[in-house]
Parts: sequence; structure tokens; C-alpha cells
Amino acid sequence: MKAAILKAFGSPLSVEMVPDPAIGTGEVVVDVVATRVLSYSNEVLSGERKYLLDTPVVPGVGAIGRVRSVGPDATQLALGDWVYCDPTVRSRDEALAPDILLQGWSAGGKGGLRLQKHFRHGSWAERMLVPTENAVRIGALDENEATMWCALGTLLVPYGGFLAVGLQPGETVLVSGATGNFGSAGVAVALAMGARSVVAPGRNEKVLADLARRFGERVRPVTLTGTEEEDRKRMIAAAPGPIDCVLDLMPPSVDATVVRAAAMAVRPYGRVVLMGGVGMAGGEPLALPYPWLMRNCITVRGQWMYPRDAAGRLASLVRAGLLRLDNFQARSFDLDHINEAVLHAATNSGPFTMTVVTP
Repeated sequence: MKAAILKAFGSPLSVEMVPDPAIGTGEVVVDVVATRVLSYSNEVLSGERKYLLDTPVVPGVGAIGRVRSVGPDATQLALGDWVYCDPTVRSRDEALAPDILLQGWSAGGKGGLRLQKHFRHGSWAERMLVPTENAVRIGALDENEATMWCALGTLLVPYGGFLAVGLQPGETVLVSGATGNFGSAGVAVALAMGARSVVAPGRNEKVLADLARRFGERVRPVTLTGTEEEDRKRMIAAAPGPIDCVLDLMPPSVDATVVRAAAMAVRPYGRVVLMGGVGMAGGEPLALPYPWLMRNCITVRGQWMYPRDAAGRLASLVRAGLLRLDNFQARSFDLDHINEAVLHAATNSGPFTMTVVTP
């Protein structure tokens, strides 16, 4: 099969013929039809992000494809089924605190590195090997729909955050980082889950206006000033009532004060879920005040990715018409132009925008 190989960090991807993956018990081989190229892929491939990823490797995180072969323990997957290849691989020998690997992308510590030795290669290839439970059936598709279904990979991240804090229909949500890729997806997901209103703060007024245009009066845009107290007042004032839940998806480049301004806009007994990268590149810690947390009975939850059943549940929201994939626009490349796709993703990122490879 044909695959894009990263032989060393900082080197261009090499498109070569490699052996097909060999299937075993508890595994599925999928023909990759479409797969995302994340906007920061160049930072991963260059080594700038210092992700735990052994080379040489076929990168690529998540895919839409069709089942090519299944192991002997599969009871419901059938050849030809359309599936989402969930990149969040969890160890099977520790249910309480499993080690996690983002297949083809990054290991979550030493245990994740052990997983990576087997489920090593990602989706920038004609075929990929995934654990049986990571081949999630999404129902019948026309092949030309596969590109749009790649949006699941973006939508799943905020969906995981809202599941973690038990978002309920009718609640008011604040999405910190609403003008980014994952944040704008979070606005769409919150509304699909039945949020009464979504407060959407940001500095990019063009994107804020687009969110309001797409989703109507349930979205409450807030233009940030950069002053913590003033921004918090603006966010609280924009909400139609107390803010029940705050989801933070801010990237590593953002100052912690921006996250704190949003987090502390939550009501007493409210919930805050942290999924961004603030602090990963250095800088001041988040420093939420102990008395405020304690006296207001605030729940703060860190969440990396999403639970095992999230992909199937999210696909059901799409099938029900509650979450529309046609909000996304995609530019497609074939596998031979993978390096051009990585460059395009870095220079053409934005809300509801995808770069996709179709092997």
C-alpha cells in the first residue's frame, strides 16, 4: 500500500509503498477514504511541539473509511462497513486508569509509548490497523460524503468536554476560545446538545459575527478587551442567565488571565472543564482562587479527549439532524501531495475549515 512516512522530525514526508498491515485478534484493517490534516501538523512533524512519537512513522490522526478485514473476535463489524477510526487508543489491561495513545500522533506518557509500539501508524495511508473498538460504525455513506464526516474528529473534542461535565439541555454555556477551530466546533456541539444559549467570547469580530449568523440568537458573542475583570463582566452580562458551564479550549499561546476571566464567570455550583493548552509553553499558572472555588462549590474538571463511546453518540447527533456537518468547508489533497496539504493546513486554518487527504 501507499503511505506517507515521517522518517525524522523536521524532514519532509516521504510517500512510499509499504507492506499492508497484518491483522490480529482484537484488530480491524480499514481502507482509508478521507483523513484530516490538522492546522498544527507542521509543528508536530517539525518536532516543535515535542510530541511523543517514535519515528519512522505514518502520521495522521483519525479517518473515515470502510472495513477491509476484521479479527476473529469481532461480532458486529462487517466487511464494507463505513467507520470512523477513532485515534484515541486506550490500554485494555487497566479499566480504571488506562494509558492513552493518539494513534499516529502522540503518546500520553510511558504507557502510551508502549501502545505506540504496536498501534504505531496513523491514517495518512491507503490502509490502517486499528483496535476493534476504535472502528466506530457511522452508517451508510456515499463516498463523496466521507470528506465532510472528517469533521467528527474536530467536533469530538468539545463533545468530550461537555460529556465530562454533564451538560444538560436548557443550560447556558460559555466556550472560552470560541473563535478557534475547536472552540467554534464547541459552539455547534453545545447547541446540538440542547444548550439554551452559548456565550462566545473572542477578539476576532469577523468570526464572532459569523457564529451569530450561523447559529442565530442562541449565540451571544462577546468582544474581549484583554482586561480580565472587564472581560468577565462582559461575558456575564451577555448571558441570558447564570452561566452553568464553562468549556476552555484556549491554545498554549494564550495568557492564563484570559482563561481565568472566562472560568470565573461561571455561577456558584457551576462547572468548568479545561481542555486547552494554556501553560504548556510556559508562562503563569491558571491560579484559580481557592476561596472562590470552595465557597462557591465550583467543580473544575480536566479532560483529555473523550470517553470510548463518544464517537458513536456524536454520529447519532449528526444522523438525527441536530449537528450539521455542512457547516464545514474542506480542501482535499491526494496522498502524493501530502506535504502540500500540511502547508495548506498551516496557512488556511480557521473555524469550520478542514484540510483533508483522500488516499
